[in-house]
Amino acid sequence: MGAVGTAALQDWISRFSDAIAEKREWLTELDSAIGDADHGANMARGMGAVVEKLGTGAPANIDDLLKTVGMTLVSSVGGASGPLYGTFFLRMGMSAGAVTSLDGSALGAALRAGLDGIVARGKPEAGDKTMFDAMSPAVDAFDAALAAESSVADAARAASDAAAAGRDATLPLVARKGRASYLGERSAGHLDPGAASTAILFETLADTIASAS
Repeated sequence: MGAVGTAALQDWISRFSDAIAEKREWLTELDSAIGDADHGANMARGMGAVVEKLGTGAPANIDDLLKTVGMTLVSSVGGASGPLYGTFFLRMGMSAGAVTSLDGSALGAALRAGLDGIVARGKPEAGDKTMFDAMSPAVDAFDAALAAESSVADAARAASDAAAAGRDATLPLVARKGRASYLGERSAGHLDPGAASTAILFETLADTIASAS
């Protein structure tokens, strides 16, 4: 698969929503240990709203699609998740532009723009025990795979693997951001829920591209 079209990206959003709904209780369990115990519920509600919105008529262009996703998440998800995930998709859409398909480099640029948006909003750094610890390695892995002349599907799978490794690496970390940081040393020994949902985001992207290849 040399390019990812609007329909494939909508399929990604649908798969992400389904996976979040399936993992809702697990994400809430993770968040109950170090947060407000609402990450699973918030993300499931937000992605459900996204799918419902797109069900009334999905935009033809990628920028409109991703901006719709972003704005819906911002308006329907509480806590930090809505603004952060919303910003990710909004920035992806701005990077993509009014097109109907993205080649590997354009998709990589859009993912990088989404990551940069999260950095601009939340100011996370590596090791803070946040979604950044899964997303940053994922975007780096995607770019590195493309630079090594891998296919878009293989690059997406490399990103998914890196996101999962980044999620797992949050287990021993002491949180330095968000509500989890209030726990100090007690935040160690728990996976970060935002990193966990980010790993799902990249896993479903890889699955989508693989199925369309």
